Amino acid sequence: MAKPESEITWQELEVGFVVKEPGSARCYRTGDWKSLKPVLERQLCVHCGLCYIYCPDMAYGLDPDGFFIADLYYCKGCGICAQECPTKAITMVPEEEA
Repeated sequence: MAKPESEITWQELEVGFVVKEPGSARCYRTGDWKSLKPVLERQLCVHCGLCYIYCPDMAYGLDPDGFFIADLYYCKGCGICAQECPTKAITMVPEEEA
């Protein structure tokens, strides 16, 4: 039995896959593409939200403490958030580091 399109990972897509219905990549966890990940140093964060605004993947969301945190299931590690952070609270580290 074939999986519904919403449950297919990007790795399982066939070459030439045609999107049949509008949507987003939200159902495809594309975060495993990255080799770098953003790490937030909370004491430097001023809650400006520029990381959220500039993230091309909309991978950022608010945590219960009011910090913008990247969802690593969707972050592709581009580093735009770290580049735009005015206080340099975000640094990009290799994926295997914590």
